[in-house]
Amino acid sequence: MSVQRRWATLSITIVSAGALVIAGASPASAAPIGLGDATSFSVLAGQTVTNTGPSVISGNVGVSPGSAVTNFPPPGLVTAPASIFTEGAAAGPKAALTTAYNAALAGPATVLASSELGTQILLPGIYSSPDPFFQITGTLTLDGALDPNAVWIFRTASTLTTAGASVVFLDRAASACNVFWQIGSSATLGTTSTMVGTVMALTSITATTGANVTGRLLARNGAVTLDTNTITTPAACIEASSFSGPGGVPFPLLPASGLELPWVAGSLSLVAVLAGATGVVLAARRRRAAQF
Repeated sequence: MSVQRRWATLSITIVSAGALVIAGASPASAAPIGLGDATSFSVLAGQTVTNTGPSVISGNVGVSPGSAVTNFPPPGLVTAPASIFTEGAAAGPKAALTTAYNAALAGPATVLASSELGTQILLPGIYSSPDPFFQITGTLTLDGALDPNAVWIFRTASTLTTAGASVVFLDRAASACNVFWQIGSSATLGTTSTMVGTVMALTSITATTGANVTGRLLARNGAVTLDTNTITTPAACIEASSFSGPGGVPFPLLPASGLELPWVAGSLSLVAVLAGATGVVLAARRRRAAQF
């Protein structure tokens, strides 16, 4: 066989192997999951949202029926025009989360050969784990096959754990808006990992130091725990909903002087906070005037 023919044979083998890696799962087709009134929330929990370090959240933050949101701000920041909602103010979005979580369980799923998603290349579809958990070590590639409407739904009966520095990579028109994770217990995102999609956990979600998410972290019954994370919900992922945002507290509410305003769990009167800040500024001006 000539050298030219040997190279031709080798090239065909490589392409064929690659095609098998991508298409071998024969995934069940998936439709996007509507999030209803939870669509504008980057973080939503049942009991508490706890933060350590300068986390930055692009969308709304909510807790219901709980009321505790810790360390927002500082050092955490919810960027305007997003707000923080607790107790009854977040009840509608929490109910919508329950509906979306249950919707993620509908329809048949393709059972993957391995619970380790790292190094896999997956076409759109509904996937479940052969074990009661998923884990990601290294890079998971979601191949959209040039379809911007392609949808992925991942289901696991128990936990999702991503290793430190692991990555969920979107390829060929794949969109973070159309990636959904249904977690039967809790999710833990490893240090400096990169996560993509809407994570819906029955119990809790922990994002360890430096983990970044393009999507949402939504925990039905427990806590969302953050540590120096960036949670970004792209504007394109936010659907129209009936949630108008009554009872929310917009942040940051820091005056130019750098005065730190305490977070009070539960209902918080924005008028009272602004009035208090104004009073501090006026008192400072009176003290300065008295010096002259």
